[in-house]
Amino acid sequence: MPWETPVSFSGFSSEQILANGVSLRVRHRRHPDVNAPAVLLLHGFPQTSHIWHKVVPELCSAFSVICPDLRGYGASAKPQGFADHANYSKRSMAQDVVALMDVLGYDRFHLVGHDRGGRVAHRAALDWPQRIRSLTVIDISPTLTMYEATDMEFAKSYFHWFFLIQPHPLPEMLIGPQARAVLHAFLGGWGSAGLEPYAAEALAEYELAWTDAATIHANCEDYRAAASIDLEHDRADRRLEHKIGCPVLVVWGRRGVVARLFDPLSDWQERAAGLVTGGAIDAGHFIPEEAPTALLALLLPFLSQAGPDE
Repeated sequence: MPWETPVSFSGFSSEQILANGVSLRVRHRRHPDVNAPAVLLLHGFPQTSHIWHKVVPELCSAFSVICPDLRGYGASAKPQGFADHANYSKRSMAQDVVALMDVLGYDRFHLVGHDRGGRVAHRAALDWPQRIRSLTVIDISPTLTMYEATDMEFAKSYFHWFFLIQPHPLPEMLIGPQARAVLHAFLGGWGSAGLEPYAAEALAEYELAWTDAATIHANCEDYRAAASIDLEHDRADRRLEHKIGCPVLVVWGRRGVVARLFDPLSDWQERAAGLVTGGAIDAGHFIPEEAPTALLALLLPFLSQAGPDE
């Protein structure tokens, strides 16, 4: 079952594709209409592309759909982190997915990212604006905004932001012997219904990935980059007043930490030059699995209206 194409991804190809020098596991399905737009879906921590299994069937009716495992996650490559964490910067990870779309032959596309995937998508929208039709970010505020607003309540709620960034190999050693239990604590603790929303095949895939030492290291590197080189890139954008140019949809879980401690719609409006819309869904953090119908109710109209070809 693991790394195979599950029933919910019926009609999808699943393959390893070399992009930007790394091998990415990609599930993708091309729409029979060659003029149909493409949508690239980016998962977050601590999951894989399987997070989209409840939303892709409906998306496939109107779009070509591409779901990669990000660098360091799932069945994609997990290189050892550099001293400055640059190979896990959101800029490097965004280069991966843009290069992937080159390989697959999609020039412009909609970009949807949950959690860490939303941060990769944010960077891609800034660095390759000519490629992105629209940007959707799910249950995040911008990284710089969140770090600069850190207080005790945020540090307690998002303790992993400060634990995973500790120097190698401390977090890796502490997680390794209890990786499955740690994974379940993350998935159950940030959601709204424990482990109940996760299909058995999805949970099995997340467990397979996250009990691998290379994945644990790569995920720590993702967070180490977010607390260092990513902030340098974000501060440079702010100094230069470099903002997102495409239409933006912001979706967040009403029962999550982001809703409680931040104002995601306003936070993203500050980072965008154009129209930013969105709203809350009655869910915790893992919206694509907790509330796929509500997510699609916001996402489908937005994708159908946003980012026409020039």
